[in-house]
Amino acid sequence: MAVAFASTLRRLGVAVSTGNVIAFTEALGCVGLEDRSGVYWSGRATLVQRPEQHPAYEQAFAAVWLQRELIRMTSEIEPVVLALDDDEAADPGGEEVAETDDDERRTVSVRYSPTEVLRNKDFASYTNREFDEARKLMAELRLGGSLRRSHRLTRSRRRTRHPDLRRTVHKSLRLHGEPIHRAFLAPSHRPRRVVLLCDVSGSMESYSRALLRFLHVAVVGRGRVEAFALGTRLTRLTRELSSHDPDAALAAAAASVSDWSGGTRLGQVLRQFNDEWGIRGMARGAVVVILSDGWDRGDAGDLGLQMARLHRVAHRVVWVNPLKVTAGYAPVAKGMAAALPYVDEFIEGHSLASLETLGAVVAKP
Repeated sequence: MAVAFASTLRRLGVAVSTGNVIAFTEALGCVGLEDRSGVYWSGRATLVQRPEQHPAYEQAFAAVWLQRELIRMTSEIEPVVLALDDDEAADPGGEEVAETDDDERRTVSVRYSPTEVLRNKDFASYTNREFDEARKLMAELRLGGSLRRSHRLTRSRRRTRHPDLRRTVHKSLRLHGEPIHRAFLAPSHRPRRVVLLCDVSGSMESYSRALLRFLHVAVVGRGRVEAFALGTRLTRLTRELSSHDPDAALAAAAASVSDWSGGTRLGQVLRQFNDEWGIRGMARGAVVVILSDGWDRGDAGDLGLQMARLHRVAHRVVWVNPLKVTAGYAPVAKGMAAALPYVDEFIEGHSLASLETLGAVVAKP
């Protein structure tokens, strides 16, 4: 009910983050669902940030909790004339308001940097237009994995314990068969595999759309990247996200995930990943990135066991949690608490800037 209420508020234009929904759920646990007054004020205190959102909240509450028909809201907006200055303007002022003598309309002059705003803005607060702008910025992200030593040998200018007989013989032909100039080989290096496991459950609904675009950029941007969706079951998305057309790739990925915005059984799906893919070789020596808020309906003990198995074979395990940016956040959810001892890096994942940080973390040796 809390998730349905938050979805209704978002459709009415109220920006509700996952952290707000969690706070609302905790408040409902204290006041109960029978007391409609308690439910009303619990949502009013946790889901609404500005007074102008109160009418939308009233409509959403009536539709979800009182089962009334949802009606469109109309409000009179004070006419404002916006004059936008670009970043090259000489005056560094943030906002100027001036009233004209001819009418009562306000003229607002502002300066802005949309790129910088989107880089640090929470994905849960994005509009559709901002998602389109963010897609262009996200296409510039690169996920460069760290290097690992390979069994394959390559040419070396230094003397090593691996002689290159073929080149040595080739050089000796110029000197009547005398191997004066000897050649050597050295172990080469190759990028580590990166495995991305993205939670697409209902609690991650506000972030799954942006994170799935990030998975697409990662898969098409470099080789040796595997992508999976986590929900009540495990779905491999590498093939669907391999298309360079982002819209076609995301549509194919969405069609292949049958449990989108459903529940979460992290322990069960990680067991499936370990048994079918990870332990057999995909996660061995790889950087495994789990993008999830840690909310789990399954057995926390099973999740801890599977995280321990994964940690033993992977090079590093990185957990990306969009809720970590919330003030006062602590990993007290049973799933997150069970997994944290086996996580090498625990970082945020709520914005473009945090995904850039993820790229730097994955590239660490």
